[in-house]
Amino acid sequence: MTPGMKELEQGIFEYIDKFKLLVSPQTWENVLMDCSKNEVFVMLLLYRKEQVNMTQIAEYIQVPLNTATGIVARMEKKKLLERQRSDEDKRVVTIRITDTGLSCFKGILNEFLHYGQIVLDKLTPEELKIGEQILEKIFNALSEEYAEAQKPMQDKKIRKIPIE
Repeated sequence: MTPGMKELEQGIFEYIDKFKLLVSPQTWENVLMDCSKNEVFVMLLLYRKEQVNMTQIAEYIQVPLNTATGIVARMEKKKLLERQRSDEDKRVVTIRITDTGLSCFKGILNEFLHYGQIVLDKLTPEELKIGEQILEKIFNALSEEYAEAQKPMQDKKIRKIPIE
């Protein structure tokens, strides 16, 4: 390992140790109500869109439809959301956030806003601008990396098997 890489590694480990406290289970267990990452993202989608279908959920959290169905079923058991059949077409099922789910999500949102405000209060406008530029570069770099990783999967050809 080169000296520069060793320093980078050490720096990363130092920040992980500092960050560990912020993401500890004790910090978040009450806020997230034992919700998984995908469940939080489903609530985010429902909070913003009010009602969606299963396909929209699967696409938003980037999972297969059967996985999204399992996530929704767990959330339904927790009374965070509910499924409703359309009056016009009984085949159409929409998913809506419940009052319990809305209250839970607002609690999560308020907690994140609280921690965000603590950070914002410590930064100058110049530091915020620089931080925003750095985050934009980070997201762009990671997006490019993700797109490159997806190319081989997109290039695979689907082999069709004739059924007789």
